[in-house]
Amino acid sequence: MLPLLSPAHLDREFDYLVPPDLDEIAQPGVRVRVRFAGRLVDGYLLERLPHSDHNGKMMPLERVVSAERVLTPEILRLATAVAARYAGTRADVLRLAVPPRHARTETGGAKKADTEKKPARSAVEGVDTASGSTSVPTEAVPVGQQAVGRSTPEAIDSERLRGSAGVDSSTDAGGAAAEGSRGVGDSAAVAAGESASPSREVEDDLLSRVEVDASAWGRYAHGTGFVDALAHGKGVRAAWQALPGEDWAARLAELAATVVAAGRSAVLMVPDQRDLDRLLAECVALVGDRAVGLSAGLGPAARYRRWLAVLRGQARIVVGTRAAVFAPARDLGLIAMWDDGDDTYAEPRSPYPHAREVAMLRAHETGAAFVAAGFARTAEIQAVVESGWARDLLAERHVLREVTPRISAPGDSDYALERDALARSVRMPGVAFAAARSAIKENVAVLVQVPRRGYVPSLACAKCRTPARCRHCNGPLALPHSVNGEAASPQCKWCGITEAAFRCQACGARALRATVIGAARTAEELGRAFSGVPIRASGGGEVLDTVEPGAQVVVATVGAEPLVPGGYGVALLLDGWALLGRADLRASEDTLRRWMGAAALVRPRGQVIVMAEPSLSTVQALVRWDPVNHAAAELEARAEVGFPPAVRLAAIDGTTESIAELLDAATLPEGTEILGPVPLPPTARKPFSGTDSPAEVERMLLRVARSEGAPLARALTAAQAVRSTHRSDAPLRVQVDPVDIG
Repeated sequence: MLPLLSPAHLDREFDYLVPPDLDEIAQPGVRVRVRFAGRLVDGYLLERLPHSDHNGKMMPLERVVSAERVLTPEILRLATAVAARYAGTRADVLRLAVPPRHARTETGGAKKADTEKKPARSAVEGVDTASGSTSVPTEAVPVGQQAVGRSTPEAIDSERLRGSAGVDSSTDAGGAAAEGSRGVGDSAAVAAGESASPSREVEDDLLSRVEVDASAWGRYAHGTGFVDALAHGKGVRAAWQALPGEDWAARLAELAATVVAAGRSAVLMVPDQRDLDRLLAECVALVGDRAVGLSAGLGPAARYRRWLAVLRGQARIVVGTRAAVFAPARDLGLIAMWDDGDDTYAEPRSPYPHAREVAMLRAHETGAAFVAAGFARTAEIQAVVESGWARDLLAERHVLREVTPRISAPGDSDYALERDALARSVRMPGVAFAAARSAIKENVAVLVQVPRRGYVPSLACAKCRTPARCRHCNGPLALPHSVNGEAASPQCKWCGITEAAFRCQACGARALRATVIGAARTAEELGRAFSGVPIRASGGGEVLDTVEPGAQVVVATVGAEPLVPGGYGVALLLDGWALLGRADLRASEDTLRRWMGAAALVRPRGQVIVMAEPSLSTVQALVRWDPVNHAAAELEARAEVGFPPAVRLAAIDGTTESIAELLDAATLPEGTEILGPVPLPPTARKPFSGTDSPAEVERMLLRVARSEGAPLARALTAAQAVRSTHRSDAPLRVQVDPVDIG
């Protein structure tokens, strides 16, 4: 069995004795409780063996938490691959992959057993009745007392266990360490209580006869052939660039329904709840209740109920956020994700995997089809396309021209500069106001995209342009929105103290100027410019999903643009410098992705005006609607300077002492470049150990060629295991290919 323990050196199997009363339900894949170094810990039973190679004392299983086989062989193999890819432990990956148990949901609403009258372990069922679970007998194992897992000849030293796991060394660990990693037995594929009912069999038969109208895929080169390949169960892989105005949710639902009609399952991932609701509605319209949604916003009971439906084969389409990549879908035929460049796909918990990489690992291991979809394209997807692992799924240029709105940047020609010499320097030039007024006269909506929410989220000294800082905590100052119309004083965004008497720390001046205008201030200014026109705001805590068509101005932050039936007439993309000027490796890629997401909401005969320098390559890629060549150029630029995905990069965050300790214990591959130390990026969270957060945290970068990525991950895993045996409590975090490099 595999105990769910955090220390890296305990990421291995241990042998335990199976008592006779647990013989029937102690099957591979179930949750168990075992006594480990004097304390009860959770774990998963991986394998049943008739005997153990360990000759010492073996502890028995304390209890089987539930007879439900929640850990399938495929998910265990995936967790092992993800842990190896990201230099983590299987226990951490399984905490992400398998949701916490909800006993009432699992048992179908049965009331909790009376623990005062019944023993903790039932002699008949052998299930922990105190947790409210009931067992479903599975195939019995004839051996009376069998060993779980495989042991090594020698037991774990109890003193080392005490130091690493934080438990009393006076108690035996109760298990023998196992070598290597093994998958759950194939017999665990059928969980208890998973047999299909006759009604489900009839429903599956009806689903296989459903004809999906995939004619819309004919607009893309090889689109019809791609759908036919899915219908025949082939593991095709593609990078799909959706056309502007495309109903991407309907197209992905058609792919999933095609796979379900062929008798297989599909996993579809989206960045947020709004996209999830939209895609799930399209899937339900095609396959009914065989499609379920999984997201963190669901309650524990609802989420576990839907997850069990996927595990038991009752749901064939899974729509969810990043955690859905681990959904235990049966006979997986397709795994697709929309907008893989969104930062919400990056898991903030150890071992910090990215859903895109996990999806590609799973598709490669299972032979399932893979689709990376979006209006824009990331350098990571471009890399796998250039490697031949995936293929382009694009529309011809003449088809693209028919549906793309007219996109321009102010001052993009000498003639435009002659008409408006200040077109490049003002926030909203005359051409933008003229386009908005024309759209309002035609009774269509106008979209205004701004990069920042709030009123005036950033201030600087009006004389020397030094960013305004709080005198108390050195936090940035911002101007809040005044409710009653009176002038408001600047406030600190960190401590909230009002700075009524500001004085610049650099030059002593008292005047302030706005460096960035927020959505609230933009809406206020547009309300004065377009008197009598409804002004709607979308962003922050008030995100609009859709708005009714008609003359109106919608001011939205990036990613919060609502849909309008028929599309917007004009889209104004303001403050392009604020997005492009960020100190981020992915600034240009992310900016193009956000611009294209907004421009795709404009009707084909509409107009998009982006307020940015026209000569920039990112602006030109938007004007030409050419995300593929922009991604290729981005990939080439990263290869020249040695950044992912051209190389494999590991970021080690911690104190100077903890980083040195890890590097001393690591046997790094030949040719590893050690970069740093450098300060931790401002947006990155500090690693901490216990309750105290270190004041000084730095980052060390390790860079190797892609071919040396696996050896680097193994070296870091081994070094963390050595460090954990030394009982070091200094804060440390290891991330492989982090999204935020700095």
